[in-house]
Amino acid sequence: MSKIAIIGATGRAGSQLLEEALRRGHSVTAIARNASKLGERAGVVTKDVDINNAQALKDAVAGHDVVLSAVHFSTQPASAIIEPVKKAGVKRLLFVGGAGSLLLPGDSRVIDSPGFPDEYRAEASAGCVYLDTLRTEKDLDWSFLSPSAEFVEGERTGKFRLGTDHLLIGTEGKSWITFADFAIAMLDEVEQPKHSRQRFTVGY
Repeated sequence: MSKIAIIGATGRAGSQLLEEALRRGHSVTAIARNASKLGERAGVVTKDVDINNAQALKDAVAGHDVVLSAVHFSTQPASAIIEPVKKAGVKRLLFVGGAGSLLLPGDSRVIDSPGFPDEYRAEASAGCVYLDTLRTEKDLDWSFLSPSAEFVEGERTGKFRLGTDHLLIGTEGKSWITFADFAIAMLDEVEQPKHSRQRFTVGY
């Protein structure tokens, strides 16, 4: 059993990470601006933290084995997460990544493809910066798990594929993963690390 801190635990991805961690018997600290709205649950400690408050975030993650970040990239720089985690003495930091920085068959990025939705561009661009920042990080044991193009609600099947830097596309031409199956892939990495200081991806 590990002590896991989840930043952004009330969001769609973060809440599934919380459920998967509890399913596996881990001890979880749920961190969000309004984490207390999750109520009291066995195995969960909630901490209401504004992640732009570096000292509060450092205090909240201190003493954990691993930190999972499921926050939106465009709301704060990567340093707002990385530095408090490092100062807290936590060595492992795993990010819910984005699909925009993944590569297409011709090795161009998804975000640079024709028709990439404008409404997702700011978040995807910020996600690319996060990944670039992590790739220069020397102290943390980090991982960045990018979902497929469509990151959606749906069932927990436990049946998916892993990749590295290229977008995974199914036989029917669709690139997608549910939050629940994404959470399985993330907790697998927590328990049996195979992508230290790497980006990887998950899809059907």
